[in-house]
Amino acid sequence: MALATRIALAALFVVAPAAARGDDDARALAERYAPLVRLQVQEVPCGHGEPFQPTDVELVLRSPQVALRGPWDRTHIVKIAPSGADLAGEQFGYHLDFPGDPLAPGCDYEEWSRRLTAGSPPTVYAHVVEQPERRAVSLQYWLFYPYNDFNNKHEGDWELIQLQFAAHDVAEALAAAPLRIGYSQHEGAEVAAWDALKLERVDGTHPVVYPAAGSHANYFEPSLYLGRSAAQGVGCDDATGPSRDVQPRVVLVPVTPSAQRAHLPWLAYEGRWGEKQSAFYDGPTGPNAKPQWVDPASWADEHWRERSFAVVGGGLLGPDATGFFCDAVAAGSDGLRVSLLRPGFVGLALLFVAGLLAWLASRTRWRDAVSLHLARRRDVGQMLMSALRLYAAHPGLFVGIGLAFVPLGLIAGALQAGVLRVLRFDGLAGSAGEASTLAAGVGLAVVVLFGLVALVWVQAACARAMAEIDAGGRPTVIGTFRGLLGESNALLGGLGVVAPVLTLLTFSTAGVPLAVWLLVRWALLGQVVALERLPGTRALRRSAALVCGRWSRSAGLLLVAAVVPALAGPLLGALLLFAGQLPFAVVNLVSSLVYAVTMPFAAIATTYLYHDLRVRMQLEPIRSGPPVLPAEI
Repeated sequence: MALATRIALAALFVVAPAAARGDDDARALAERYAPLVRLQVQEVPCGHGEPFQPTDVELVLRSPQVALRGPWDRTHIVKIAPSGADLAGEQFGYHLDFPGDPLAPGCDYEEWSRRLTAGSPPTVYAHVVEQPERRAVSLQYWLFYPYNDFNNKHEGDWELIQLQFAAHDVAEALAAAPLRIGYSQHEGAEVAAWDALKLERVDGTHPVVYPAAGSHANYFEPSLYLGRSAAQGVGCDDATGPSRDVQPRVVLVPVTPSAQRAHLPWLAYEGRWGEKQSAFYDGPTGPNAKPQWVDPASWADEHWRERSFAVVGGGLLGPDATGFFCDAVAAGSDGLRVSLLRPGFVGLALLFVAGLLAWLASRTRWRDAVSLHLARRRDVGQMLMSALRLYAAHPGLFVGIGLAFVPLGLIAGALQAGVLRVLRFDGLAGSAGEASTLAAGVGLAVVVLFGLVALVWVQAACARAMAEIDAGGRPTVIGTFRGLLGESNALLGGLGVVAPVLTLLTFSTAGVPLAVWLLVRWALLGQVVALERLPGTRALRRSAALVCGRWSRSAGLLLVAAVVPALAGPLLGALLLFAGQLPFAVVNLVSSLVYAVTMPFAAIATTYLYHDLRVRMQLEPIRSGPPVLPAEI
């Protein structure tokens, strides 16, 4: 036997047992720290919640509905149901194609995944990397999901949980506790020390992870998270409950590259794990193509951040900027997907909307708008222009009226925080997820109620101040509110009818049209109470009588006037979220202040509508009968 052959055989007998011992130690380490995954419950198929689970890659590859395509070609099929061995080469430029259209997923991926994983346990892939030169051992758990149902929808989704040990090798790591742990989130990750309060553990060693529904970004706590960069993800991740516990089985990635190729040959695949699409709708690359696969310690040092940003629950007054940001990003993503699928249709739709707005603007007069005398007929455009001019002529008065209700927003925020604390943490609801859902609903109701109270009082205050200006007076903020003290019972009495009726109708889908109809009919409650001094229920009837016969006209003015305060604050806040790194609470505060100072504009415009309708009622009796005057009510 040649000397070289003897040396090779001797080396084999030495290396093989060492590799086996290394795999045994790695397996023991991987089993000890295997994560517990809490997926958001999906109550009904294709409904809200998380339908996908960490999936065995072999199940996906063996599916006859999966094709390997390429290279650089969406149409060329290389093989149907490719095996792991088929992916073992350097297929850069190739991609896997799953059944469905990632830009119009419907329920296709969910139904396919449900059939695919039936009877099969969830799976994670444990990869151990030793970096003795840095005295670092990294334990990685790679999770594969068949579909990413986030704003950047795409087939295939790889996520990562990584534990860091201060050790030279796996054997030393087995004798020590982890230093820290990182959860992948989009292109970044969040870190927690092993003894951090935010890290939840089961049986002392199994970290609990909360994947966001759809995006599968991993979080330490159940909440709604906002991202404003590629590392954080642009949009909002919903990791709230209720959730179901999933304990995936652990498949160990062998320590040596040769064993990896023998047992998991698909790890060498360099193509895309999903259909080829434009930009961020493209399928992702696999673990081996990512820098953290070979140098996890550097990835942890350079890319892990200390925290994620939970969405603050509401502003002081009006729509909050963070909620608006979440909805706007989701709507923009949907619009972009539709434009890619049907560019011609989207173009025609935009032209139609632009034409409709131009036509509506031409249907009203904008010129000859005078702020005073109040009691005259005006077109919708003239009301809006008159409101702008009157506000500009008395900015201190109307800004003061709006800001006077910021304390009311502070009270609403404190009550909302109290609701969250009691329901979520004091065990007054069943599970943590149910408590979060209940708390969010009750907290939202509190904020909406206080917002409605503020809006009606601003309407009444602006109406009273405008009447005094029209009479040649010089009203003040304090004097205006002092004069309304006697009308408090009437305003609260009217709100006592409006709030519960509209709330009950809104909770019922069939009742929403009726709620909108009543909202317009009752929109002049503040003006009627302030100027005609009628009690609450009679003021509602008076408002309905003024609007009767001119509902669509009134609705148009109310809609345009309400858009200004409803969008000005949140839009500015959303721009601040992108432009700077201000805390979300500060952004929501700015949004609320902008809402407070623009709310009087809507009240002024609505007051012009009140006077316009009153004059028209007196001069142009409606078809249902003679005019209804205050003395007759």
